[in-house]
Amino acid sequence: MFIQTESTPNPATLKFLPGQTVLDLGTADFPSAEAAVKSPLARRIFDVDGVAGVFFGTDFVTVTKSDLVAWEHIKPAILGAIMEHFQSGAPVIEGERSGDGHAANHSGEDSEIVQQIKELLDTRVRPAVAQDGGDITFHGFDRGVVYLHMQGACAGCPSSTLTLKMGIENLLRHYIPEVTEVRPVAA
Repeated sequence: MFIQTESTPNPATLKFLPGQTVLDLGTADFPSAEAAVKSPLARRIFDVDGVAGVFFGTDFVTVTKSDLVAWEHIKPAILGAIMEHFQSGAPVIEGERSGDGHAANHSGEDSEIVQQIKELLDTRVRPAVAQDGGDITFHGFDRGVVYLHMQGACAGCPSSTLTLKMGIENLLRHYIPEVTEVRPVAA
């Protein structure tokens, strides 16, 4: 098994590409070791000292390190943990998973606008953000403001504010005049 790595816009996060499917559908975010209780793969990665976060996409794993360690010290152990996991045959996540990548469902007078927002996020934004080893989820729409949560490499990335304001906000405002602003939310 050969695992490729790619840098991300976030210097504290690396993207690992195992060359096989990680998740069949959606994404999974583990911002702490405690959150990784249902994922044998995430638990193995968190066993490496200095790992601060783990995120899974369909064909990648992104790992965020703490500021106290250097990549050259922990990258070999992370590669080993990923390789051992896939060779073990254990599931990536135990039990049932559900979700469409959006934390909020919306009904009422704004439901058509929310559908347009989700459609643009799914077709234009999420694929681009996944290229950088992250994901973005819709959390709400209220009085012209879209609330989004950034995950994986995008969470804590120095350029995440620029991505939200200049990229996503401009895109949504262009296609959906009712959108006036995009704001980040914590999970």
